[in-house]
Order: sequence, then structure tokens, then C-alpha cells
Amino acid sequence: MQKQVIVAISREFGSGGHAIAEQIAKDMGLKLYDRNILEEIAEEKSTKAEVLEQYDEKPRNYILTRRVRGYSNSMAENLAEMQFEYIKKKAESGESFVIVGRCAETVLHGTEGLITIFILGDRPVKIKRIEEKYKLSEAEAIAKMNRHDKHRKMYHNKYSKYKWGDSRNYDVCLNSSRLGVEGTVKALEEYINDRIQKKDSE
Repeated sequence: MQKQVIVAISREFGSGGHAIAEQIAKDMGLKLYDRNILEEIAEEKSTKAEVLEQYDEKPRNYILTRRVRGYSNSMAENLAEMQFEYIKKKAESGESFVIVGRCAETVLHGTEGLITIFILGDRPVKIKRIEEKYKLSEAEAIAKMNRHDKHRKMYHNKYSKYKWGDSRNYDVCLNSSRLGVEGTVKALEEYINDRIQKKDSE
């Protein structure tokens, strides 16, 4: 890999987006950034990652929070901004990596080598995956899926001018239910490699 490539993957809950990101990172020999970002920020701030996880990719509570002279008392908002700065520094360092969520397609917009992907899925397939993964009933799986997607949508839409899942905001939008996780990984890796080869030939 001659030049920097950053693969930013956003996903619907239950679509297998995280598993897809993990496999792409493994196959391409790239570092994967997701919740491990919290561990590094927690170490830097002398706190515990478990504390930060409560606010990760969560929307700000507008009733209980406010901004004064540019500073917010919202932990969710402050954590989001810390993660955005972390992502920017990684990109500026020239590192190639895969990142899941965290509005990376917006935060790194305009970065050379950025490839943005949105993974969606058919509702019945997502519900079944959530049931199996978390050992939940169908009703519990639906509630969990709706809750997570609602939070992700609110979080994303706060920091991006495009709506969460809007195809205009991504290079590729792919339904993982059509090909399954392995097939989706294969299709995306082919696209990513084609993009890399095109860039290397420029």
C-alpha cells in the first residue's frame, strides 16, 4: 500500500457493520479504531474507559446541558469532540486505518485517501442477528435495534450536514443482507483495492 487509505464505516445496528469492519482491517493489515479510541482517551484523561462508554456515540441531552462561552457541560458532547480530534490527528499522521462510526466521513471530509461506506440491512435479518448475538427475544431485539439506531441517527445528524444513511454522504452504501457478512466484505475489499490501485497509478 503506497499511499494513505482510511476506510470509514457507518452502520445500522444489526447489519454486521462492525464485523465487516473488523474483517476488512484484518485482511488489509490495518488498525481498527472503534471503542479502543475510548481506552486511549481515558488513559490520557486519567479516567476509566467504562465511564466514557456511557456517553459514546450518544446524543446530547438538551434539557440538562448547556454551552457557556463555547464550553459544554455535556459529557457526551465533550467526548464526541475529543474523539473527533483523535481521528483527525491519526489522519494527519499519515496512518492508514479502518474506523467505525464517530462521524468519521464528516470529520475527515476532504482527506485524501478517505473511503466512506454505509452498511444497512433488511429489518428481519437484522433482528435475527441481534437475537442470536445477544440472546434476546424478538421483542427485545427490536427494542434494542430501534434504540441504538435512534441514538446513532441523532448523534450523526448533530455533527453532519447530511442525514445519517443518506447515500450522498458515502462512496458506497451496501445492504449486507444480500450477500451476508463474508460476501459484503469481499465486495467492499474489491472496491477498496480498486480505489487504492487507481490512486497509486495517479
